[in-house]
Amino acid sequence: MSFIYRALVSVGDKAVPTRLKPIWDHPAGPKTIFFWAPTFKWLLVIAGLADINRPVENVSLYQSTALAVTGIIWSRYSVVIIPKNYNLLSVNAFVAMTGLYQLGRIANIKRKQLLMKVRSGLLRIPFLLRSAGLWTM
Repeated sequence: MSFIYRALVSVGDKAVPTRLKPIWDHPAGPKTIFFWAPTFKWLLVIAGLADINRPVENVSLYQSTALAVTGIIWSRYSVVIIPKNYNLLSVNAFVAMTGLYQLGRIANIKRKQLLMKVRSGLLRIPFLLRSAGLWTM
């Protein structure tokens, strides 16, 4: 595999224009995994955006939590490492945002379901009833 990699890089070294050489030779440039891993991770962002149209009942709480937390952690990591990897930062920030958005959707539907139970009398929790203006003593 390393033979194929070296062959591709040597072809790329000859084909890259002079003005793009600094990007090509950068420690987090296209010759390294530090470029390609975040680039392919954008597929997670695309999948997260596709889930926005999915009904909230079908969205996984655990998956959304995992995406949000790992996105936040790896965003932080990407600015601590040397060299700073802004491609990694941007993809993980978007992974975190899609996860947090889905968590917000889940929390909103759970809140509405709980409020409907309280209003219909199926669930009697005094502090919730007071905050909703439905409890009188």
